[in-house]
Amino acid sequence: MPTYNPPLQDIRFALRDVLDFDAHYAALPGAEEATPETVDAILEEGAKFAREVLSPLNAVGDSEGCTWNDGVVTTPTGFREAYQQYVEGGWPSMVQSEAMGGQGLPESLGTVLSEMNGTANWSWAMYPGLSHGAMNTLAAHGTEEQQQAYLSKLVSGEWTGTMCLTESHCGTDLGLLKTRAEPNDDGSYSITGQKIFISAGEHDMADNIVHIVLARLPDAPAGTRGISLFIVPKFSLSSEGEVGERNAVNCGSIEHKMGIHGNATCVLNFDGAKGFLIGPPNRGLNCMFTFMNTARIGTATQGLAHAELAFQGSLAYARDRLQMRSLSGPAHPDKAADPIIVHPDVRRMLLTQKALAEGGRMFLYRCSQLVDIAHQGATEEAKAAAEQELALLTPIAKAFMTETGFEAANLGLQCFGGHGYINEWGMEQNVRDSRISMIYEGTTGVQAIDLLGRKVLGSQGAVLQAYTKQIHKFCKANSDEARLTRFIRPLAKLNQEWGDLTRRIGMAAMQDKEEAGAASVDYLMYSGYIVLAYFWAQAAVAAEKKLEAGEGDTVFLQAKLFTARFYFERLLPRTRSLAVTMLSGADNLMDLDEEHFAL
Repeated sequence: MPTYNPPLQDIRFALRDVLDFDAHYAALPGAEEATPETVDAILEEGAKFAREVLSPLNAVGDSEGCTWNDGVVTTPTGFREAYQQYVEGGWPSMVQSEAMGGQGLPESLGTVLSEMNGTANWSWAMYPGLSHGAMNTLAAHGTEEQQQAYLSKLVSGEWTGTMCLTESHCGTDLGLLKTRAEPNDDGSYSITGQKIFISAGEHDMADNIVHIVLARLPDAPAGTRGISLFIVPKFSLSSEGEVGERNAVNCGSIEHKMGIHGNATCVLNFDGAKGFLIGPPNRGLNCMFTFMNTARIGTATQGLAHAELAFQGSLAYARDRLQMRSLSGPAHPDKAADPIIVHPDVRRMLLTQKALAEGGRMFLYRCSQLVDIAHQGATEEAKAAAEQELALLTPIAKAFMTETGFEAANLGLQCFGGHGYINEWGMEQNVRDSRISMIYEGTTGVQAIDLLGRKVLGSQGAVLQAYTKQIHKFCKANSDEARLTRFIRPLAKLNQEWGDLTRRIGMAAMQDKEEAGAASVDYLMYSGYIVLAYFWAQAAVAAEKKLEAGEGDTVFLQAKLFTARFYFERLLPRTRSLAVTMLSGADNLMDLDEEHFAL
């Protein structure tokens, strides 16, 4: 397994030079403590924890996995101790409310830490990662009493959280769920049913686990309108608010999976477990979207994590591995052969990983910046604008970054040749671990129809138009810079085409609703490439400004410009085939009768 070294130089470039987080924090109400000096200290300490504590446990988690014995789950060697270090360091409370014992720092800082922890060891990072969604859900929808009882312990990290949605018969279609919630005389509810695929649903790392569970009340209407949301703790609370008697929720088994072996993916049986309603009855799915939106950004982080780890591992190998000579003559005549980094195809793979990882980092940080503004912006207008942009970008980030993260993980393995397929190098683990990201929190297809159907066509194009207008203003502001022409012209052209293609699909969908579904995944990927082009263009502008001013690391900045050029000339042209396929219509998918699929 490659040793992960957090790319602090690139992290700072994305935060400060591209997205101007220093000004963002200075203008954000309640973010006074997020000074440049404080942010730097957090980045340094977070990088140290990821590099020295979590990264060495990544291969351990994969080889040992979690073990289940009569409902008890034991995590791999070192996982529990690493979590205790994490709690003692105050990391779980960093971005949580001071009223609940948190440190009150902006949520975006937590995203950067999540990226570093997840790249070092995704299986481990899922344990505290899921707690953030539980905390956000309780903070947004829980009563004051519920927050006092559960939130402070989640904030401190003493307890962890999960979300329990899926059942064996209803993966994405939650309207079919059967878990029941019967009212008790004391105002609580008796929860009965089974949930599957519950990440971190049972483990030995914390004293209690707070499950956020979807279930139906006895008089609930059918479908998604009849779903309510409940808190169901692993251990009920004593009168003092501490861990009390074991609740009637147990882990029936853990899944045997393709990857992320270090995280327990559980079957949870609720056998009349005591639960407490969160939010209004029959509005549970609306409340759960607080958790799910947090998780979708978290899954986008996973795509970035696997791309970065692949790049770091394959770059080190490509510099060291000797094989054949450069086509233009020996690059290292003193050696028996040249390192494979001299070969064009290896460079294609390395630069693809680099462009996707570094572009994805800017994309992710922009989403986290929008979360900050949406939650604590200075004006209602700023909050509404951030919510609108986030609504458009969240499904793109989740799906595009996980699809390209998996691509990068596979390219990382490919750079190793036969060695990549061997367990000891860790690259095949990275591929296995990354595969689930395209399924988590709604598959790529689900995200695509959410983007095209609900967000874009559902708003009659208003959500998209606000974003394309932003790109248009950026292109116009930089159109006179000759050195930036190679970035600005193609971006401006694609930005206009984005709106044109959307209108054509919308017109077709008015005649046949299947047209939107048929175009949706190609549309999402097309959108993702344009969004990433926007960030790479912004990176090029920032790099040029610093070079012109004689500031910063010249080699780093020139590499940034070269990678931007690679992205625009080698990856952005993928939009051409996507434009063709998304307009090819639904007939080539739907006209074949079902019985003709079989031979």
